[in-house]
Amino acid sequence: MDFKRIKPYRTPAIHRVGDRPATRALLIGGVLLTTFFVLIAPLSVIFIEAFSAGMAVYAQNLKDGATQHALWLTVLTAIVVVPINIAFGIAAAWAVTKFNFRGKNLLITLIEIPFSVSPIIAGVALLFVYGAQGLFGPALDAADVKIMFALPAIFLASLFVTAPFVARELIPLMQVQGSDDEEAALSLGASGFRMFISVTLPNVKWALVYGAILCNARVMGEFGAVSVVSGNIRGVTNTLPLHIELLYHDYNAVGAFAAATLLASLAVVTIIVRAVVERFDEGRAEVKKRMRPGGH
Repeated sequence: MDFKRIKPYRTPAIHRVGDRPATRALLIGGVLLTTFFVLIAPLSVIFIEAFSAGMAVYAQNLKDGATQHALWLTVLTAIVVVPINIAFGIAAAWAVTKFNFRGKNLLITLIEIPFSVSPIIAGVALLFVYGAQGLFGPALDAADVKIMFALPAIFLASLFVTAPFVARELIPLMQVQGSDDEEAALSLGASGFRMFISVTLPNVKWALVYGAILCNARVMGEFGAVSVVSGNIRGVTNTLPLHIELLYHDYNAVGAFAAATLLASLAVVTIIVRAVVERFDEGRAEVKKRMRPGGH
């Protein structure tokens, strides 16, 4: 047998998905086109229309008393809701990751519910609980406590829709980290509070900041649930998203777009801060990895 005539077997070339130039161009082009038509074009129109009548008109619309009140109410809602959600997120993550108890999976499911429930449905549910004809309505009315169509309703609706943001950032991280650091601190005589401040909080601080940033952005942009429970009273219970709708219905398109630039700017700032936090956290994790024995 002549072995010289036998051609060596060659392994067929294996191409990954997207390696071919045509496929790569199609995928990248499709993503860029979708990004332009879905994100860039609408955002650009907001700023173009807001400044279409000139800078003076834009500034005048932002100085309007009702717009100023809507902006103040939106900021106030964020000031109240975000710290409460931070405290709730820390407590929920601590309970889920540090303790074993019956109903843990149910608790995790309940925390995630606001992501699967329409905000309008959430607003209607709050109305049936705290409204005049709701579950606690007669008792609240007897105590002369007004929740629906007032400031407390806006806080409750915002709390409902943003409840998972901090918790869902902390729970996976704390599950991965485990309890070794906390147990070591306790064995060295640290109190529970000292352990939390010196060990737990530094380990999760960037996830906490990340969750708080997303929570703040959602609070300021929430429309559905707040529109149901606030009453849409101009200059009283109108947050900025609701005020934008009222301006548009009043045929004040320039004023509506001017107010919308505030929320659009908030979205852009949120994306930038989020990217900075992610990059800083990744850099910090890489430094810690290199400092460990055997790190490269």
